[in-house]
Amino acid sequence: MNAINIDRYDIRLLAALQQDGHATNAALGERVNLSPSQISRRVQRLEEAGVVAGYAALLDAQALGLGVSAYAQIVLERHDRTRPAEFEREVAAMPEVLECFAVTGEADYMLRIVTPDLATFSDLMMKRLLTLPGVAQVKTSIALTTIKATHQLPLEHVSRPPQQRRRVHFTG
Repeated sequence: MNAINIDRYDIRLLAALQQDGHATNAALGERVNLSPSQISRRVQRLEEAGVVAGYAALLDAQALGLGVSAYAQIVLERHDRTRPAEFEREVAAMPEVLECFAVTGEADYMLRIVTPDLATFSDLMMKRLLTLPGVAQVKTSIALTTIKATHQLPLEHVSRPPQQRRRVHFTG
């Protein structure tokens, strides 16, 4: 991502896009107090700079029958040049794994997983994850209730003075 100057209109535009990425330039312009043509130019600039990485429809997992949401901490047996890459490649191919992070702490990886039911989750764990080469240990937690789930990033830090930020430049 290239450095980009972000002003207060851009921050408001980004917040509006996070709330409704399907909004028209006219609707965004009303929320940000800019003309649709100005919105169009700003969105294009933010996309080209990589600030807006893409657009997607947010689907409701429950409505689609994906009733189990789980988190798995994975510990690998050893860390050589091939094991992590092989593990990452295999996990990336699993559609049930929505996110995979290399993490610090006791585990090597943290996965966010969704499945239709506990039987499917058990099958995924026992027959696919635990059998991956190099996996030494898996600890899982199943979400009981969703308290907060959002894809909206916090933007308040963007208005901080430049010496307190990295990669993004804010202008009045």
